Amino acid sequence: MTARIPFVTLRPREDEADVRAAIERVLASGWFVLGPEVERFEEEFAAASGASHAIGVGTGTDAIALILRALDVGPGDEVITTPLSAAYSALAIQMAGATPVFADIDPRRLTVDPAQVERMVTPRTRAILPVHLYGQAADMVTLTAIATRHHLAIVEDCCQAHLGHAAGRPVGTMGVAGAFSFYPTKNLGALGDGGAIITNDASLATRARRLRNGGQTTTYHHVEFGVNTRLDELQAAILRARLPRLRAWTEVRRHLARLYRAALADAPIRVLPELDAGHVYHLFVVLAGDEPAARDRLRQFLDQCGVQTLVHYPTTISSQPAFARFASTEYPCAESACRQVVSLPLHPGLEETAVHEIASAIGRFQAALHRQPSA
Repeated sequence: MTARIPFVTLRPREDEADVRAAIERVLASGWFVLGPEVERFEEEFAAASGASHAIGVGTGTDAIALILRALDVGPGDEVITTPLSAAYSALAIQMAGATPVFADIDPRRLTVDPAQVERMVTPRTRAILPVHLYGQAADMVTLTAIATRHHLAIVEDCCQAHLGHAAGRPVGTMGVAGAFSFYPTKNLGALGDGGAIITNDASLATRARRLRNGGQTTTYHHVEFGVNTRLDELQAAILRARLPRLRAWTEVRRHLARLYRAALADAPIRVLPELDAGHVYHLFVVLAGDEPAARDRLRQFLDQCGVQTLVHYPTTISSQPAFARFASTEYPCAESACRQVVSLPLHPGLEETAVHEIASAIGRFQAALHRQPSA
């Protein structure tokens, strides 16, 4: 059945004319890789993100891996991260040759718990990789203090937090660098894959630019082992067309989130608290309860009401076969969250009436739960 309220709509809307014009501009130029569109997007995205430098790359995963490589983090080194995220966060650590070490999450924020991070520090630890999950920043103030105390780098995974803030500062600027994804579902999405690094460190920016292009300083002159991960001109032009709308789209997301919070105040689910005003609501996530099948029942009911939901994420990274050898302990908070999380529709194209309809359906679900069968 096609949902009356789909989870997301990716077709261009009010930006369609600008996107089409951007595509036509690149087609007419005949320049498709590492050209003027990428250069201008890097300048514009750095300015919008509060950073001195931006480096366009192929994906957000590549952005994380290249930051780590630019810091000379590699074999024998450990990077502490969260078990609750897309697996690509930890895959990027492996791509750099380092070992991912998982620390359990804060049960309220659902981002990595600083106390657990500090517990996992060893002499081999080189960096902390917090993920700004669902659009809300990790506890960067506490994590920064831990990193300073143990002489560690912080690499921020900002792939779900474009224009987000942590304690009043732009995400990606409190650590040594930040990684962003422009996958089509992101708050700033391309029409394909794309990513970027932001940093205030000029030397790191220079090395990241070299690493993304095969380690070349000039054409055919490779001074180190690099990779081929370049943001292409078409995606850069599309992102340039959309970037000026991002702040307005972010405010729409925040407005819809406020509507959800008010409408779900008495609902039979737990709404994640907003613990930082810089939250940009990439996703609006609720907890359905830890009882067996509680989430399945809620999702099935909403599906019958024509509302599409998703789960971000149904299993911890540490429990997946690709990472089993790295899981050194249990992660009860992350495991509990994975059993409960449900993502409700939230995007700039969502109507306010849809938010109220979804909240009403959840209210009816509560009534159905309390309805007793006749004797």
